[in-house]
Amino acid sequence: MCTVTYIPGQGKNFVLTSNRDEAPGRSADEFGILETDGIKITFPRDKGAGGTWIAMASSDRVVCLLNGSYKKHSHQPPYKRSRGIMVLDFFKYAGAKDFFDQYDFDGMEPFTLVIVEYGKLWELRWDEESTHVKSLDAADFHLWASWTLYDETAQQKRLDWFEAWKRSANGEYAEKILDFHQTAGDGDIRNDVVMNRDGRVQTIGITRVEKSDSAIGMVYYDLLNEQQQQTKLELNRELVK
Repeated sequence: MCTVTYIPGQGKNFVLTSNRDEAPGRSADEFGILETDGIKITFPRDKGAGGTWIAMASSDRVVCLLNGSYKKHSHQPPYKRSRGIMVLDFFKYAGAKDFFDQYDFDGMEPFTLVIVEYGKLWELRWDEESTHVKSLDAADFHLWASWTLYDETAQQKRLDWFEAWKRSANGEYAEKILDFHQTAGDGDIRNDVVMNRDGRVQTIGITRVEKSDSAIGMVYYDLLNEQQQQTKLELNRELVK
């Protein structure tokens, strides 16, 4: 998996959208819900390991997972822990910096995490040897794609499509970002943003998270069953403050 975009909004608001490219058996059929220390967490639950690739919390925190770090790696299980479970582990820490410093990543398969919390945007990559942390401009546009599926040529095409979409959106970025995630490409079904590689790996769903001043909403579009689910968390103002 996958292709992820970040669209800045007014103030500290944003839209984060993720296309999940996976085996069809790994689709999500429900939202998982957790609550700890007064914080509510919700996420589309992976049928496989029970984890997730994207989750949001009422404490104004969102985390999104992509497989791979900077290059395609060799898959060599067993690994210590599912990356989808690690996404949920993230919320056990008070903030991204605590997670970066204290979580034990040794034995994990390479990944990229996109984190938005308290108005800040972070990128964490793990390459099996070390972590690479970046603080990104939360007022700018960003795109990521999984190195396990997309080589340098496919990565660059996504960036080019994204730039072309921004020019055509006429400023209506939040309203039209779903169009990009549904239609961007050049007709190569193996590498378009909605992709399919002989039914073994394909885009099985699109998740859109939108943060406003008072709440975070999530919509999950199940492309396999042509269904849509949505949920919303009111921000815990005391925790956010």
